[in-house]
Amino acid sequence: MEKKQNHIENNGTFKGLKVNSGIKTPPMINPTLSLSKNKRRTLSPQEFVEGILEGNRMILSRAVTLIESTRPEHRELAQEIISQCLPHAGKSIRIGITGVPGAGKSTFIEALGKNITQHNKLAVLAIDPSSERTKGSILGDKTRMEELANEPNAYIRPSPSAGSLGGVARKTRETVVLCEAAGFNIIFIETVGVGQSETAVHSMVDFFLLLQIAGAGDELQGIKRGIMEMADGIVINKADGTNIEKAELAQSQFRNALHLFPPSPSGWEPKVLTCSALTKTGIEETWEMIKHYVLFVQKNEYFSARRKQQAKYWMYESINQELKNSFYQHPNIKKELKKFEHDVLNDKLSSFAAANTLLNNYFSNNK
Repeated sequence: MEKKQNHIENNGTFKGLKVNSGIKTPPMINPTLSLSKNKRRTLSPQEFVEGILEGNRMILSRAVTLIESTRPEHRELAQEIISQCLPHAGKSIRIGITGVPGAGKSTFIEALGKNITQHNKLAVLAIDPSSERTKGSILGDKTRMEELANEPNAYIRPSPSAGSLGGVARKTRETVVLCEAAGFNIIFIETVGVGQSETAVHSMVDFFLLLQIAGAGDELQGIKRGIMEMADGIVINKADGTNIEKAELAQSQFRNALHLFPPSPSGWEPKVLTCSALTKTGIEETWEMIKHYVLFVQKNEYFSARRKQQAKYWMYESINQELKNSFYQHPNIKKELKKFEHDVLNDKLSSFAAANTLLNNYFSNNK
């Protein structure tokens, strides 16, 4: 019970003075607030799968969260869900979109996405760069694509890169499976920028689009040859206003540069287009280019051959990742790691000798 405060001014010797006691100090927590003691119920794998197949976005998002989780019990549940969804997947067109920072990827995706969602269901998997210090992410793609996020046929899922190679979330491919099972027939995978991440994205998509801008310096010098060779199409964005002539010049430069590269294994000759995501010009032409490419590679059977090659690639990538996780989670290794790290930092042991000893210890304990 709150103690009543006495004010000396209320003493009878002070004429004409009176201090009211005031109101009672309110509690720190609203007493009318009902706090539920029950946590959100964990769904069974079958309930997850049924919800995903019905297109329930809340259940789909919960399943994706399980995929991204590092907790072993979540990973086990996620793998069971993926296994049951796999027969219902594989019927989408997967499109990777990359470009230098400032190329307007989010604006472009929103413009192209709104065009696509008129007749298709679109899932946008946007990889958000994680902080190397805190491992946190802003996850702001839904904010940048506000109009597309409100489209009934669109689903946007920003995911943290979690420090994986080049900023690409390793579990994106598994998320693609769930989105396809949920009925999304077009999948966009947006990368964080030009770098090593493009190799990983290229290995999980059917069409790889490189977004560029003109007037930012030497355009060709700023792009790695490897990324140019991976591109199935190049689009020069922000071709509007006084920048149209620069965009057309860049288009000509890229076309000439592409002729210097060896032919694509698909037999497709990469196209170079200009567009403005702001004014929506060139957006329809970009989508027509992608559809033309898909028909082309389906006809010559490169589409299915590439899908099989990608499945093989990700099998080995998963083996490598699981071996790495198993090594670092092994109780003996966790116990010895700091000691060997201390010896390496104090020049008592070479890095290679420490690594070999730890690996030998790991393998001997797993025989």
